[in-house]
Amino acid sequence: MAIQISSELLDGCVLALLQTEDYYGYALTQRLQASVSVSESTLYPVLRRLKKNEWVTTYDQAYQGRNRRYYQITAAGTAQLTIIQQDWQTYNQAINTLLKGEASS
Repeated sequence: MAIQISSELLDGCVLALLQTEDYYGYALTQRLQASVSVSESTLYPVLRRLKKNEWVTTYDQAYQGRNRRYYQITAAGTAQLTIIQQDWQTYNQAINTLLKGEASS
């Protein structure tokens, strides 16, 4: 896909995935890449930003002698996801109107 995804929309995609279940970084990247083109190197700064904003929290879990860092959405993250979803609906409608060649009302 040639269209670049904004950081706010990427935040929303990650938060939406975490709303369904906790993910460790690599699995989250794989799940996200199934829908949008994003590199692993792009995702980790997003996760750090989400954690800094207290929209996600982390915990470690042992797996085959190593620890995996899991990401979990917080109540503040759920609230932020709602805002992003509302913003996306407005933006999506406006862009669809423009792409169809219609004037907005």
